[in-house]
Amino acid sequence: MNAPTAFDRPDRLGGAPSRAEAGRHVGPHVGPHVGAPLPRPNAKRLLAGRGAYVTDLKLPRMLHAAFVRSPFAHARIVRIDVAAARAMPGVALVATGADLAKLCTPWVGTLDHFKGMKSAPQLPLPLERVTWSGQAVVAVVAESRAAAEDAAELVEVEYEELPVLADLDAALAPDAPRIVPEFADNLCFRSVVETGEVDEIFAAAAHVVEVDMAFGRHTGVTLEPRALIADYDASENRLTVHHATQTPFQFQDLYARHYGLPEARVRVVAPDVGGSFGIKLHVYHEDMAVIGLAMLAGRPVKYVADRLEAFVSDIHARDHRVRAKAALDADGRLLAIAAEDETAIGPFSTYPRTSAVEGNQVIRLIGAPYRLEAYRGDLRVVFQNKTQTSQYRAVGHPIACAVTEHLMDRAAARLGLDPFDIRARNLIPDDAYPCASATGYRFEKLSHEACLARLKALMDHDRLRADQAAARARGVHRGIGIAAFVEITNPTPAFYGVGGARISAQDGAVIAVTPSGEVRCTISVTEQGQGTEAIIGQIVADYLGVPQEVVRVITGDTETTPHGGATWACRGAGIGGETALQAAKKLKANVLKVAAAILQARPGDLDLVDGQVVEAAGGAARLSLAEVARIAFFRSDTLPPGTDAQLTVAHHYAPSGYPFAFTNGVHGCHVEVDAETGLVKILKHFVVEDCGRVINPLLVEEQVRGGVVQGLGAAFFEECRYDGNGQLVNGSLADYLVPMACEMPDIVIAHMETPTLDTELGAKGCGEAGTAASAAAALNAVNDALAPLGAVLTQIPMTPARILKALGAF
Repeated sequence: MNAPTAFDRPDRLGGAPSRAEAGRHVGPHVGPHVGAPLPRPNAKRLLAGRGAYVTDLKLPRMLHAAFVRSPFAHARIVRIDVAAARAMPGVALVATGADLAKLCTPWVGTLDHFKGMKSAPQLPLPLERVTWSGQAVVAVVAESRAAAEDAAELVEVEYEELPVLADLDAALAPDAPRIVPEFADNLCFRSVVETGEVDEIFAAAAHVVEVDMAFGRHTGVTLEPRALIADYDASENRLTVHHATQTPFQFQDLYARHYGLPEARVRVVAPDVGGSFGIKLHVYHEDMAVIGLAMLAGRPVKYVADRLEAFVSDIHARDHRVRAKAALDADGRLLAIAAEDETAIGPFSTYPRTSAVEGNQVIRLIGAPYRLEAYRGDLRVVFQNKTQTSQYRAVGHPIACAVTEHLMDRAAARLGLDPFDIRARNLIPDDAYPCASATGYRFEKLSHEACLARLKALMDHDRLRADQAAARARGVHRGIGIAAFVEITNPTPAFYGVGGARISAQDGAVIAVTPSGEVRCTISVTEQGQGTEAIIGQIVADYLGVPQEVVRVITGDTETTPHGGATWACRGAGIGGETALQAAKKLKANVLKVAAAILQARPGDLDLVDGQVVEAAGGAARLSLAEVARIAFFRSDTLPPGTDAQLTVAHHYAPSGYPFAFTNGVHGCHVEVDAETGLVKILKHFVVEDCGRVINPLLVEEQVRGGVVQGLGAAFFEECRYDGNGQLVNGSLADYLVPMACEMPDIVIAHMETPTLDTELGAKGCGEAGTAASAAAALNAVNDALAPLGAVLTQIPMTPARILKALGAF
């Protein structure tokens, strides 16, 4: 998406084509809204004596798509009139849902292992009804984005408004209108997880603490918006999509299946992407529409979601309402937790990963760091007339963590204990592993006790408490909050494959020594700014035995990289890294076999260090890698008979031990609250995290810092606010607040290392550790600051208005 392509240039040899020439690319309309496809250029001629090629036929100029969006959150489509739009200069085609439905089969966002889950079939554009404000209804394709937008304004759509379900209570009411008329209710999914004698333990407990919590939905606001270019070649029945996505192979499969194309003839190119955070994992209606538009137009079609579109079409997340309680004995030992989570997801479940995974992880991660005798989690996933919600960085973790850690602070206050002390009494001991959580997650090895002790020292807790007391004497309200977390990483096929989704849990790598002695690694994990390519290059260099600067890592192209799951759930280092390591070891063994044949030595007596074949015993250099490559590629005739000079290797790896490689850690937050204005100053934030083996400390720390900033954004600033008619009222960066550098504190990070034994590398994920617990720690810190004033916050984000309301100001 960054580098210009031939389709961005007016003409290969310079100079824009005339209007008349450009006009030849728009054929007569076939059917009500569709332009005729154009022949593709295939003839070239060589200019004698010049050595330059020119095309006999003009390259097809790229078209641009814009969408007519519904102004209503729920309405029936009565009539669509596209005549005026179709007649606008530069318009190539106008397409409705019916046009694209002829090409694209519907999709349904359910997973087989979520028993009873339901969702309506979806198409690129709706046929009969719109179900959220901002839903794309008609597509206009023109020579420029401006022309497409101008024409889109002339499309007339007549709607008949339907009842809008804008909140959970309205959607859950027994007599509520159905968002999907064929369904008996507005529940997408319900799940209950229960272990032990929950009710009996609560009835006999010495202490019970309860909380009702609400979490505001928010969205990703990535630096680069969603974008793609689709190019369909009818002569070869071949589709090429340049797509700002995390998961190119997932979309290769989806585009092939839903548009009836052979998978081998679908290529998805995902270059370095400007941030994803999970929102670029999902199937979006506009993206699927663009594929069909390119097929109808016979020319490449580009679509980039602008910021206003992003707010009403990018997935939202975290729209939860949770009621929870904890039972403790007289000594402050945690006995049981019961939680009810109601989460709103919009009118559909997203495809193919669903909108139920977030809530499912909430009820399965509540209480995860602690020993429990009993647990009950009750999840209800609810349809409503708002933008779809689904997976966003640290899926479900911030909700589960905030609920758990707020309960722990309430329990500490009830028993007169310091928050550190009550956690020390209840965390799963570091010598208890392997063990399982009350919800059935199996933990290989975590380090809660060590992390808690490290955080207390890192924060200089006693000094902060003394500072807090002195500040309170001056009328200054400072607070300290902590929050422990467990994070899911390195997922196996038990995550999606078990549910029938064609989402790979394995990754592949192909590593080759080039004839010049450099190293090229093509790998299925992808780059969205988190440093995937740097990590893979570092692993290959270290284990192969070459300088990192000679290693080139290539990602994000289904045509040139091996198949794999790509980057999500913090699997880049843990799964992609292990894949690269094993491929590098294979290649090193091959290099040493060839070198041994050249040197008439034994492979075991040699090693590869800094690009030189050396004697393993003394380290004396014998041969460069470049020389080994030269002989293998160009003088294999000089090698002994039977020498297998294989300098390219492939390796695929899928985790097969524990279903997940869980990581853990603990956050601390220090804040100052102005009781007169409700403003919060975040003084400092602390993180101790254990992501297994740390490969690159700088990248780990910056991943954690970025995650902390996103978590604090959710804690204090970010919220998609709707009115009673389902209209997003703050859908722009003028009204939707994101954290700025000036508002963020110093973030101090320390590491623990508990490598997973499921892999040789021992790495787990780290990308969601910062987001998982930062909001929970901030919530506890604000409540600690307000404790002398008798105020308690239970809603995120903690805006000044909500703080003042808790203080009784209005």
